[in-house]
Amino acid sequence: MSELRGACIFGQSGGPTSVINSSAAGVIQEALKQDCITEVYGAAHGIKGVLDEMFYDMSKEDPYELDLLKTTPSSALGSVRYKLKKAEDDETDYKRLLEVFKKYNIRYFFYNGGNDSMDTCNKVSKYMQKSGYECRVMGVPKTVDNDLWGTDHCPGYGSAAKYIATSIMEVYHDARVYDTGMITVLEIMGRNAGWLTAASALAAYKGNGPDLIYLPEIPFDMEKFLADATEIYNKNKKVIIAVSEGIRDKDGKYISEYGSDLAQSKDAFGHSQLGGLASTLANIVKNKTGAKVRGIEFSLLQRCAAHVGSLTDVNEAYLAGQMAVRYAVEGKSDYMVAFERAQGPEYKCNIKLINLTDVANTEKKIPREWINKEGNGLTQDFIDYALPLIQGESKPVLENGLPRFANLKKVLAKK
Repeated sequence: MSELRGACIFGQSGGPTSVINSSAAGVIQEALKQDCITEVYGAAHGIKGVLDEMFYDMSKEDPYELDLLKTTPSSALGSVRYKLKKAEDDETDYKRLLEVFKKYNIRYFFYNGGNDSMDTCNKVSKYMQKSGYECRVMGVPKTVDNDLWGTDHCPGYGSAAKYIATSIMEVYHDARVYDTGMITVLEIMGRNAGWLTAASALAAYKGNGPDLIYLPEIPFDMEKFLADATEIYNKNKKVIIAVSEGIRDKDGKYISEYGSDLAQSKDAFGHSQLGGLASTLANIVKNKTGAKVRGIEFSLLQRCAAHVGSLTDVNEAYLAGQMAVRYAVEGKSDYMVAFERAQGPEYKCNIKLINLTDVANTEKKIPREWINKEGNGLTQDFIDYALPLIQGESKPVLENGLPRFANLKKVLAKK
């Protein structure tokens, strides 16, 4: 395929992770090396930044600051939750995108995100093709939820899993300080897929984890839950329970709705706002057992804990961004970069490409055979899958004993 000269633009979308900026560094640093890429732009708040013509000239950034992105959590360029309508229903946004692309001669579009972001990427790609405007579009995977279809795992998951397992091991010891009984309920992110909550099984694997684990893949039975918790409490006087925020009963009702109206609120993509599950279950189990009960919601901490990041995750996130640029320059378009685990005793993942049409809005859930028969724990198959993803220590630069994160100038691009 002939060389395509022009500018590139990179955007971040959806929930942040502790390694999303490592992917940003991979895209930006690699793009700056490519002779055929004339300018490198970073969109402010994802697709909205492109629509609003608010993006930064990344060539103006200090190389040292760009390197610090590898260990800087959250979205350095700003993220967004903005859903593009179908072009056949409303072309307004698409016409604006095409106008901006033409004005700045943007010929490469890289978008970093999860399911909804890959949908955005796919829509933009298809519209540019339909319009006859040559622009190579590549999706860069990101989500702590690990639910993107077609990839062995997603950048962001390994570090979040490491944080969850580590924190639970610490909570485990704290919850056993006193000679009185206690039940601890830990609420972990996960709307429809339980990958993050499953990571709590890594703590159990080390002997310092939850007694019960409940994922959204299995309908939640309140009576069975209370029976399980009561049995363990009566026997040991100490119980730790890990639950996904998105667990639902057999009728599809979120358990968090049992004690909260939060789930009635929807975001731009129609997702219910979840939260409060730990306190809801804590109150229910307290009334049943009379035990001292504590509910802990991990909340945002699980997706921004760069201080306990997985080096494997950091390096793979960077590689995903880097390879997206290399594939696009080679002539590839309309794909998401993905990982394929190689066979063999040693962990190794190879890069492959997944068609955006296939990956957009398709969720990957935990295989049923990786969940125990009772539906309240994980099997060794999950442990074997997840352990390699949390390996290695990511070491952020420290100044005065505190992490030194990237400080970008964010010089607005002008035309």
